[in-house]
Amino acid sequence: MRTGYTLLIVILLAFPAAVSRIDGQSTIAPSGTLRAAFIAGNPAMAVKNPATGELGGPAVDLARELARQRGVDVVLVGVQTPQNVIDAVRTGQADVGFVAYNPERAGAVAFSRPFMLVQQSFLVKQDSPIRSVKQIDQPNMKIGARKADSMALYLARTLKQATLVEITESNGGEGAQALAAGEVDAFGSNRQRLTDTLRTTPGLRLLPDDLYGVEQTIIVPIGNAEGLNAVNQFIDEVRRSGFLAASIANSGVVGIAVAVP
Repeated sequence: MRTGYTLLIVILLAFPAAVSRIDGQSTIAPSGTLRAAFIAGNPAMAVKNPATGELGGPAVDLARELARQRGVDVVLVGVQTPQNVIDAVRTGQADVGFVAYNPERAGAVAFSRPFMLVQQSFLVKQDSPIRSVKQIDQPNMKIGARKADSMALYLARTLKQATLVEITESNGGEGAQALAAGEVDAFGSNRQRLTDTLRTTPGLRLLPDDLYGVEQTIIVPIGNAEGLNAVNQFIDEVRRSGFLAASIANSGVVGIAVAVP
């Protein structure tokens, strides 16, 4: 009995890749394929190479690396909203998801520790008196954000004097139309999205400072404690090895950084 047990230990130590594959299939990707959901339209998560059309960016790079380390294939599941990511994991359509943590989203899935921060700021009209994020929360001021986005959830919790205006925009205009129409005095989102809008929309200005950094996490189905632990260990590893920092640098996205452990 002891001889057989010793032999098993020797085999496991000799073939760590096999152990990783078994663990990956049982705790994260039980089907043998890692299905990773992410917000396709969020440049902080995924970017497309203009020359090749290939997807890259932190979420895509991490999904591929997680699958590689676990010895499984990967399928990237691009969706439109944070809630779509959560729903995909909650209903079993995806094994993991890349989404920002917000208290309002807790309960339906299990969130990993943060791996990245995405800085949030505001666009205003060129002639706006607003010069800093510190001037956003004032009486009679209307502040716009994408409906159910991290910025909208944060502003709903923190605004004391200004009024939150949640906007649904399918064209990714990041509040440009609402600003032009005078429906809002400022529009908040992540810095890369706002930078993209600024390049294509005249008459706007991007505030130089940031309101806060949104914590990006990897989610797994609620109750999958082993899977959550494996994901947290993975985050620690890619942060320690420099893989995550390199992915962020290679993406070319502004306003994102490795989250401090």
